[in-house]
Amino acid sequence: MYSISKLKELSFLVYGLGLSGKSVVKFFKKNKINNYQVWDDKQKDLFKKKRTTNLNKILNNVDYIVLSPGINPIKKKNLIKYKKKIITDIDLLYLSNKDFKSIVVTGTNGKSTTCKLISHLLKKNNFKVSLGGNIGTPILDLEIKKNSFVVIEASSFQLAYSQFICPDYSFLLNITTDHLDWHGNIVNYMNSKLKIFTSQQKHQFAFTNSKLKKIFKKRNFQSQLTVPNITSYKKIKKKIKNHYLKSSINDENMSFVYALSKLLKIKKKNFIKAVGSFVGLPHRYEIFYKKRNIIFINDSKATSFESTKYALLNSKNIYWILGGLPKKKDKIILLGVKKNIIKCYLVGKNINFFQKQIQNKLKFSITKNLKDTLIRIFKDIKLFDLKLNTILLSPAAASYDQFKNFKQRGDKFKKLSKLYLKKYV
Repeated sequence: MYSISKLKELSFLVYGLGLSGKSVVKFFKKNKINNYQVWDDKQKDLFKKKRTTNLNKILNNVDYIVLSPGINPIKKKNLIKYKKKIITDIDLLYLSNKDFKSIVVTGTNGKSTTCKLISHLLKKNNFKVSLGGNIGTPILDLEIKKNSFVVIEASSFQLAYSQFICPDYSFLLNITTDHLDWHGNIVNYMNSKLKIFTSQQKHQFAFTNSKLKKIFKKRNFQSQLTVPNITSYKKIKKKIKNHYLKSSINDENMSFVYALSKLLKIKKKNFIKAVGSFVGLPHRYEIFYKKRNIIFINDSKATSFESTKYALLNSKNIYWILGGLPKKKDKIILLGVKKNIIKCYLVGKNINFFQKQIQNKLKFSITKNLKDTLIRIFKDIKLFDLKLNTILLSPAAASYDQFKNFKQRGDKFKKLSKLYLKKYV
């Protein structure tokens, strides 16, 4: 690995000036790494003095290209031929040779909640810890203390072109079909996730589920493997006094965190006490309102059916809001969840995609937007006259057809739910 002094001898191009790109520039300035230039296809006024005037020339001449995670090199001919030069902001963290322990978490579903759980557990047990990456704060913006833990949420976009990531503790929670429009196929997607194990050494630790155990061993990764046992976690689950953790939706995440706690020698009673005060993240099976006989759940973060499935399994009498920008080759499989659904409401600009998969299987209405959906749901609640009703936004699709992101979608749903409840119930 390099050090800051070595990084000063190298040349860089910061490609993409979103949150992570800006944090890379800030990192360079802070550490007096001056041999860098910047490029963004759209933002031409940021860091003007450092903006390259000859992109092709600088791509050819620099030592490394620090790529923002949202940019796909495969779709840019001038970038893909320099694949070996591409690194990420996470790589820079490892290359800067800081004295810390890292916990890197990836997977198709559950990354953010697991990261937040780990961070919460460590803080409550007096570990020095910081949290960043795909979860929100760019990793290079963190103030990392000596001998502390850094918990990093890593997306497949970040991992695909990372070269120097080497966690002390790596978590691959699960892999299901996702982001195939970006990666091209499931093999590329899986390989990006497996990057967290590639550089690990024998003294480091890896965590993954039983389905991925064979792949781990077949690839001959060097780190020490742990396969968390959900049954082991469930034995102590009843002692945890936390309503958020009562359902089974987070059992797999919790089994990973519990396995880590054992490795870090956190006592069982201290684990139980710590997670008892954990507050779940918004937009992830967030039970945000209960009124009369209606439960409102905001699961806007569910952008594929695989993630929506957990919400459908853990709720009853569901008025299910479905739709948005679908993931490539995603399928809605209702086996085991159909009995929990009263009716489905289709929203967004891709109605046909979802209608083809649920027609003749579920009662449904085409409502197109959240406002009309809630008005229709409240009328249906009166019509069906059930003792318990669950209004669930779990769209199994991205939000970009109607919203800026899943957060805006979830916030809009929460606001409209309270507004129309007063009007129609």
